[in-house]
Amino acid sequence: MTVADIQPHMQSSSEIVTAWDRMVARRRLYTLIGLAILLFAFVSSVRFADESNAGHFFERLPHLFDFLSWLIPKDWNDVWRALFDIASVNDAGGEEYNFARGRVYVWRDFYVPEYFELMIVTINIAILSTIIAFVFALPLSFLAARNFAPSGALRIGVKRLMEFLRAFPEIVIAGLFSAILSIGPVAAIIAVTLHTIGALGKLFYEVIENADMKSDDGMKAVGANWFERVRFAALPQVLPNLMSYVLLRLEVNVRASTIIGAVGGGGIGEELKLSISRGFGAKTVALVLLLFITIVAVDQLSAWIRRKLVGDHAFLLQH
Repeated sequence: MTVADIQPHMQSSSEIVTAWDRMVARRRLYTLIGLAILLFAFVSSVRFADESNAGHFFERLPHLFDFLSWLIPKDWNDVWRALFDIASVNDAGGEEYNFARGRVYVWRDFYVPEYFELMIVTINIAILSTIIAFVFALPLSFLAARNFAPSGALRIGVKRLMEFLRAFPEIVIAGLFSAILSIGPVAAIIAVTLHTIGALGKLFYEVIENADMKSDDGMKAVGANWFERVRFAALPQVLPNLMSYVLLRLEVNVRASTIIGAVGGGGIGEELKLSISRGFGAKTVALVLLLFITIVAVDQLSAWIRRKLVGDHAFLLQH
């Protein structure tokens, strides 16, 4: 076949440009149609929500910041007093400025500020829940991984179990166990642990399924059993990434433990809910400030630990 035989079948440059412009115009049309459908759905949803709302959303919109104005402290120095349980000059015997009464005395005159103690409880809930979840999620993830599961039926069953555990938000599980076990940190620990097992299990088995199987082939060749293959072939390879996910989940659990406090899970969340509902401006700002500082500190600490586990080279851009 010569070049002359091929040329009649080749499109000219003008035909290629025309086809390209036609395709681009079609894609733009489809995009505009999709955006129009989304806009229509959004407007319809907002109108339906506005009509279903007893107060009517758009009519109440000008009052959006009224509630926030109630939480502005009259004396900004009371924020620091509330944070460190220092007596306020505005204390007239009510609950809004009774900062010094919340002190948690440790020994004689030495005390831990109330909000710091509550924050420690919240962090303890997150840490304990994450550790327990890691202990259970690790073996379950190997049973759910396609390349290490002893049988297909077991793998499917374990996957469905982990999906069930993470299907319900922590606050829903905490509300259920609070009704059974009464209000306190125990319900929060159970709720966060169950959800974390399902979440970590999924992340873990995805890492395991992408592991290099050459070392596993070597273990099989020397007659190693399933436990020996997991312990000596897979675990050393995937453990740094698994620990990275554990630390990431710890950050999430600190936030989750705070939210769970709103349904009686103990910790700083419960006090924050009460403070907001009663309109105690100084206490609310102090709690939000402490929570923000704690979240930033946990994020930075976990990022530093992940770098030490995974290695700085994993965070460098490869050119």
